[in-house]
Amino acid sequence: MSKISLVLLCKRPALGIGKQRLAASLGMEVARQIADALLDCALEDARNWPGPVVISPANQEDVEWAQSLSVSNCFPVTVMPQVRGNLGQRLNALDRTLRAQGLEQLVFIGSDAPGLTAADYEATREALQHDDVVLIPALDGGVVLMANRCNWPDLVALPWSSCRLGISLMDICRNTGKSVATIKLGQDVDELKDLIRQASLLQQDQRPARRRLLELIDRSISSLRIPYD
Repeated sequence: MSKISLVLLCKRPALGIGKQRLAASLGMEVARQIADALLDCALEDARNWPGPVVISPANQEDVEWAQSLSVSNCFPVTVMPQVRGNLGQRLNALDRTLRAQGLEQLVFIGSDAPGLTAADYEATREALQHDDVVLIPALDGGVVLMANRCNWPDLVALPWSSCRLGISLMDICRNTGKSVATIKLGQDVDELKDLIRQASLLQQDQRPARRRLLELIDRSISSLRIPYD
């Protein structure tokens, strides 16, 4: 099996940046703390990845910050910032650049799907040996993981941030002659109901970053007096 690279697309957590639907329910500071904790979960996965790791910050000015994540988490990474444009444009550009550098099998994740497990990643790596594209669709119709062993088709016109994304991504890959495998359903965190659902799913997860995230969710949700057990 050739080396498979993990590509983490992320934003630098900051007040008023990202997770605005969470901020509307929990406040900007709590939303920032949760964004930090979610990123820590993705970095936990990156630290344990058995191959090359790429961190791709959303903004060019955050390259130094992304490099510091490698140092503070004690694992080597390549930092490659995203270009401007919608997510399809950014993914296409990143995919082309990484392949030009000799990387062939790529697994793209964001920083908001703490439910991803070692078994999910292993299943993805295995499926990539047989299929061109491997996806973990999200419960809300998006995707929480997208992997490929050949160039992505043109992703610019896909309905990003909509409930039609997963199906549209599968269709465009198949329509351009690529075989597609899907692995279970995943969940990401965009709003309060997603956070509550994640808390229930993470109850038995012993990974340290997940335990810290769960403690933060417990504190945040308890102030709202919303049961989720």
